[in-house]
Amino acid sequence: MKNQIYFLVLRLLNFIINLMFFHCIKNKLLRFLNVKLSSSATINGRVRFFGFREVTVGINSCINFGCYLDNRDSIKIGDNVSIAHDVKIYTAGHDYNSNDFSFVKAPVEIGDNSVVFSNVLIMPGVKVGNGAVILPGSVVTKDLIELGVYGGVPAKLLRMRAADSLNYEINYKYWFAN
Repeated sequence: MKNQIYFLVLRLLNFIINLMFFHCIKNKLLRFLNVKLSSSATINGRVRFFGFREVTVGINSCINFGCYLDNRDSIKIGDNVSIAHDVKIYTAGHDYNSNDFSFVKAPVEIGDNSVVFSNVLIMPGVKVGNGAVILPGSVVTKDLIELGVYGGVPAKLLRMRAADSLNYEINYKYWFAN
C-alpha cells in the first residue's frame, strides 16, 4: 500500500507540474520538490519525474518536451546543456544477473556544454564529459569523454567536437515549445 501511495503522489505531482506553462510558477514547485534549478534553466512541458531524489539543472540548460527523468538516484546536469525532446535518463534498474533480480541504482552526470539529441537513452551510472554530443536515438551505457561525438546502439565515439564550438549560450524559455 505504501508504494501505491508513493506512485499516486508522484503521478499527481507530475500532472500538476505539466499543467503549468509559466516557468516562474513551475520552477517554484520544482524547487519545492528537490529540483535544484538555476534561474536561467528551463524544464519544458510533459517532463516526467520518477522519484523525489535530487535533480540539479545548471545555468542556461534546457530540458525539452517529453523527457523522462528517473531520479531514484541523483541526476546532475551542468551549465549550458541542451537536452532534446523524448530523452530518457535512467538512474536505477535491476541486476538481471543476480539470483534475486536485485534493485541497483547509480547517479548520472551530464557535463557543461553537452548536447543530447532526441530519443537518447542514458543508463545508470553514466558520466557525460563536458562538451560531449550524443546523436539521436543513441543508447549510452558507459562514460563519454569530453568533446566526444557519440552515436549508435550502444553509443560509440565517432569523432571529436571542435573545442572552439562552445562559444554560445542556450536561452530557450518558450512557454508552448514542443
